[in-house]
Amino acid sequence: MSSTLIVPLVFGWIAGWLVNYLADVLPVSRRFSRPICQRCQIHFTLKEYLLFFPCKNGHPRSARPWIFQLLILTLSMFTWINPPSKIGYILGLVLIIYFGVVFVIDMEHRLILHPTSIYGAIFGLMIGTLAHGIIPSLWGGLGSLLIMLAIYYFGILFTRARTKRLIASGQEPDQEEALGAGDVILLTILGFILGWPLIWFCLLMGILLGGIVSLLIILWMFLRGGYKENALMTFIPYGPYFITSAFLIIYFPNLIKLILPG
Repeated sequence: MSSTLIVPLVFGWIAGWLVNYLADVLPVSRRFSRPICQRCQIHFTLKEYLLFFPCKNGHPRSARPWIFQLLILTLSMFTWINPPSKIGYILGLVLIIYFGVVFVIDMEHRLILHPTSIYGAIFGLMIGTLAHGIIPSLWGGLGSLLIMLAIYYFGILFTRARTKRLIASGQEPDQEEALGAGDVILLTILGFILGWPLIWFCLLMGILLGGIVSLLIILWMFLRGGYKENALMTFIPYGPYFITSAFLIIYFPNLIKLILPG
């Protein structure tokens, strides 16, 4: 193995630890704190946590820490070999950490937290300025904010209409939102990073990815006999799909050029 690959291996493993740690503690405490077992609420020791050991009560860790540890390590190696244009390896890896934390938290808790949004806005504006210049970065943030606000308020109207329909049919209304305010903030941050006009493509691709996955889930439920009539009204977290589309645009630009020539 080349000695130069030691750098992305070490940094990638540390980055994976950081993604898992932040995804474990931020939804619980909103700050840096000792991670706890989700089943018995007992604190992990440093050795137990870093080596993915069970807690003192014997509850094993989920598969997610291992999956993201290896995934971030792989992405670190990839970014070392193919660093994003005008950003480079270090900032590219930090961006992967941010994407990973937001992805995991939204998938597991359906939350886009204020601490990650504040950090993301500052870091995203810096990345966007380096990659595109300050004006395209600001236009990207403003454009995505206005687009997402329009979609957000349309979602509110949709939710109200759905609630009235549930009440009229004698069903208990829920508090589900078609689109959360956190998604609006996340797309604004991605707008800073991608600039205008790439952010609109990120939005469309994210919606498309979410729709495809939703259809696959419904198809799977139907084939297994678990499909219910209200499955179409089940809301999904869209943050991971927006993150995925932004990741593809930044780290696989040649693929995107095939779709958007010129």
